[in-house]
Amino acid sequence: MKYFTLPELCRSATARKYKINNECSLDHIQKLTSLVTNVLDPLREAWGKPIFVNSGYRSAALNRKLKGAPNSQHLTGEAADITTGSIAGNKQLFELVQSLNLPFDQLIDEKGFRWVHVSYREKGNRGQVFLV
Repeated sequence: MKYFTLPELCRSATARKYKINNECSLDHIQKLTSLVTNVLDPLREAWGKPIFVNSGYRSAALNRKLKGAPNSQHLTGEAADITTGSIAGNKQLFELVQSLNLPFDQLIDEKGFRWVHVSYREKGNRGQVFLV
């Protein structure tokens, strides 16, 4: 993990605010590490500038608080919501993930590129792209 850290992929301001345990298990850490190694670090390398993680791993309680999907890959440590800090930059990231042929499971434009959701599975990545 060259550009991202486990603490940034497991931290949550919402969890702190509401005193929700959002501690990553060893399985979550393994999956987050795979996400970073296979998608996030190569993306950051190609982007050449910082990419920020809005949300990585989410415990079930945190996911409910955030009104996340009940089957969200954030629950397993397989997903991250990322941003460059701008809508234009996020759109470019979204396109860059695809042009680099990174092995993603899902790539989602969230709310007009306010952020980008990207996920990775150890096996069976579907390469699904969604504009929401």
